[in-house]
Amino acid sequence: MLMKSPQSPSLPPPRSVSVVTEHSSSSSSSPSTSSATSSDMWNYIWIPFLITLLREVSSAKAASESTIFLPSDAVAGLTSSCPAPDPRLNYRPIIGILSHPGDGASGRLNNATNASYIAASYVKFVESAGARVIPLIYNEPPEVLQKKLNLINGVIFTGGWAKSGLYLDVVDGIFKQVLKKNDAGDHFPLLAICLGFELLTMIVSKNNDILEGFSASDQASTLQFIKNINIEGTLFQRFPPELLAKMSTECLVMQNHKFGISPETFQGNKELCSFFKILTTSVDENNQEYVSTVQSESYPVTAVQWHPEKNAFEWGLSMIPHTDDAIQVTQHVANFFVGEARKSFNRPPTNEVLDNLIYNYRPTYCGYAGKGYDEVYIFTDKIARM
Repeated sequence: MLMKSPQSPSLPPPRSVSVVTEHSSSSSSSPSTSSATSSDMWNYIWIPFLITLLREVSSAKAASESTIFLPSDAVAGLTSSCPAPDPRLNYRPIIGILSHPGDGASGRLNNATNASYIAASYVKFVESAGARVIPLIYNEPPEVLQKKLNLINGVIFTGGWAKSGLYLDVVDGIFKQVLKKNDAGDHFPLLAICLGFELLTMIVSKNNDILEGFSASDQASTLQFIKNINIEGTLFQRFPPELLAKMSTECLVMQNHKFGISPETFQGNKELCSFFKILTTSVDENNQEYVSTVQSESYPVTAVQWHPEKNAFEWGLSMIPHTDDAIQVTQHVANFFVGEARKSFNRPPTNEVLDNLIYNYRPTYCGYAGKGYDEVYIFTDKIARM
């Protein structure tokens, strides 16, 4: 009688038992029986081996397909090198942001008559593109403001409500200095947002009553580009084509204003038409069209009626878009503006910059109110620096 070989763990038990039982009834093994049994035994040895081999080959193939080869791995002995920075650009740009009267919370945080504020979202907006901020406190002595203007490489006028008095005078004065710096050869950009857009419209048009009423409070909207407009050199120049297309069909920008200017009124003012070109328009809740983005024909001055900073950094208004595309809008506008500021040749003394950076002040959280700004910097004579 044939002796059964010890079973391998991979041997199928039913088949093994069946084969041995079939030949155990003979008193002796014939050559054919012995040959068949020998063949089966080899199958039991080779089949598990082949299965193991195939598994190892499949694992190796999967590993090779998932491996990421870096450029330096492709060529043996390749050494990495970094190009020298462009000496014409300033890689440590400083942006001045003009403060606005009040505390940004209707007096809930600070009701001092001399208080002014900057929403922290504007600061984060600038920082996200690689620049630092010096606050331009609107009611500081003129000589202090002038000193700060000499430390920066660009200016932002923020949103708000003040359209008269000292605030309007300061905006007008800074705007004229922006033009003067550019005329003197320094590339000195200005970005005017919401109220900033409206104030520049008033100043350039030389008409403080030119603004019209619109219903665009807490409203996300599209941007409709002017037909055949050339966006080269504008804040839209580095937007991906797909994102530009989406901006005309999806609500990717945040509006929060009650005033604006219609295309007809804008085009009817020769001062506005000679200084700015219209890039986009939008419509309010009543389907009334207004100008939403303009760019100076001769200066690095851009004005937007919408809020590029809110998409990524504000949460108090219900309609602020926070989609991936909306965040890209914020980042592309910030990158454009700070990129323009890098072209400024102003290189102020480091110590003076450090003494005036907004890092010397503490922001105040006000998001618990569930509306308005999430965080603001408040400036008064009584507020100490950090």
